[in-house]
Amino acid sequence: MRKKVCIIEKLLNPKIDYVFKRIFGHVGNEDITKELLSSILNRKVTDLKLDNNPILEKDMLDDKMGILDIKAKIDDSINCDIEMQIVDRRNIEKRILYYWSKMYTSSIKSGGKFKDLQQGIVILISDYELNSLKEIQKYITKWNIREEEYSKIILTDVLEFYILELPKFNKYRKNINNTELDSWIKFIENLEVNDMNDTSENAKAIQKAKQVLEEISQDEHERYLAELREKYIMDQADIEEAGYYKGVQAGIAKEKITIAKKFKEQNVDFEIISKATGLTIDEIKNL
Repeated sequence: MRKKVCIIEKLLNPKIDYVFKRIFGHVGNEDITKELLSSILNRKVTDLKLDNNPILEKDMLDDKMGILDIKAKIDDSINCDIEMQIVDRRNIEKRILYYWSKMYTSSIKSGGKFKDLQQGIVILISDYELNSLKEIQKYITKWNIREEEYSKIILTDVLEFYILELPKFNKYRKNINNTELDSWIKFIENLEVNDMNDTSENAKAIQKAKQVLEEISQDEHERYLAELREKYIMDQADIEEAGYYKGVQAGIAKEKITIAKKFKEQNVDFEIISKATGLTIDEIKNL
C-alpha cells in the first residue's frame, strides 16, 4: 500500500507532462478533460474517450517515455492530441504537424475510403513563447489551412492546431474573451482561481482537477515519478542546449575558414586575415 504524507508541502507542477497527463489523460477524469477542451476549442465537447495507455514506471526509469502526450477521441469522430511542453525544442511547429499527419492517416484502415478520414486536432501548451509567433499579441492561436488572399476561407476542417503560450497569458489575457479558458490557465500555472460561487460545469471540473492534483501531490510514489520525470526533462534540455551551441560554434568556425580561404586566394595579407577571422597565422597558412 502506498504511503501518504500528511501535509501537502508543495503541490506538484501541472506543467510537468507526467503530472499534466495524470490529471487530464487519466481514464476516469474525462469530465475534467472535456471541460478543458471545450474552453480551448470554444465549443461544447459532449463526449470524450481517453486513450487507455498507462504510464509505465519501468519505461520512465529506462528513459523510454519520449513525449507524454494525451490522445483523445472527441464526440466519436475527432482525433485529438494534447501536449504540454516546458522546454523549447526549437522544432515544435514541425513536430505538431507530424503528430497531426500520423493521426489523420491512421484514422483510415487499409483499403478504406478517403471519406472515412477523420478530423485531427493538435493542441500544444507551451511554457515558452514560440519565435515564429512573437508578433501575435494573444496567448492562444488557432491554425487552419487558409487561402492566402481570402484568409476567411478554410480549405478543409480536417486540420486544426491550437497553440497556447503560457508566458503570454498575463500580457495578453485581456485580448481573449474566454474567462473559462483563463481559469484553466490559472490552474495550470498554479495560480489562485476565484470560482467558489461558480456552479458551472467548467468550475466543477476545475475543482475536481484541483482535488486530483492535491491527491497525487500527497502520494509519495506519485511525487517520486513526477520529480523523476522533471529531472529527465531538464537533463535532456541541458544535453540539447549543449549540442545546439556546439553546432552553432562549429558553423561559425566553418564560416571563418571559408572567409579566410577567399581572402587568401586574393593574396590578402595574413595579418589582415587573422584580424578579420580570429584565426592564427599558422591556421591560415595551413588552409
